[in-house]
Amino acid sequence: MVIPIYDNDPLEKSHRAYVTFALIAINIAIYAFQDATSDKVATEILLNFALFPVAVTGEAVTGGFFPPSLTVVTYMFLHGGWLHVLLNMLFLFVFGDNIEDAIGRARFLAFYLLCGIAGGAAHVLAAPQSNVPLVGASGAIAGIIAAYMMIRPCARITVLIFGFIPIRLASYWVLGFWAITQVWHVFSLEKSDTAWWAHVGGLAAGAILIVIIRPAGVVLFECMTPENAIALAESKAPHPWGPPR
Repeated sequence: MVIPIYDNDPLEKSHRAYVTFALIAINIAIYAFQDATSDKVATEILLNFALFPVAVTGEAVTGGFFPPSLTVVTYMFLHGGWLHVLLNMLFLFVFGDNIEDAIGRARFLAFYLLCGIAGGAAHVLAAPQSNVPLVGASGAIAGIIAAYMMIRPCARITVLIFGFIPIRLASYWVLGFWAITQVWHVFSLEKSDTAWWAHVGGLAAGAILIVIIRPAGVVLFECMTPENAIALAESKAPHPWGPPR
């Protein structure tokens, strides 16, 4: 397993990533409530806010009072365990602030939600008769990963190989490998509890949306070495992602 823990971005951010931090706090708070509540309440939360493909397609009723069509949004704020939520939030912490900085807070929030919705929709289309609840922010996180690869392809990312060996690699190696494994799992015949189609749907949405909603001045697929980035910052030159928003 490859776990990103830090991105070595020497550029000075134009604003603090309040939306990223708020999303992390909300996700952790919701799961902490899920974990602390009774089994009955936890079940009610799943029935009402998790995404059941059979409920979304209208082939079955889950028994919840919340409209199934809206669970394509709510599902991404639920998680299946502490490891699940913490790994997702680690990815969001490492990469989300960069995308928020590049496109601005309002666009970033819309981008995050739309990628999550696309991930949920892809999961429903791939398994419309499934009665297994889908939870997790992985679809939204996958969209952020796609955007990061396109905006910061050469940023240096510190990752843990096998969970404990630190190494620094360019983002296109780390995130490109991650993206390829998601697609590979979709077309493999192995059975898994992971919703791979949600990941792929989020990736595709992120790649498309970042082209559409990025502000003027945000350049895609531009490699900037750490030395050039430091020199740019020291020269007081305009931010390569455009003016502060």
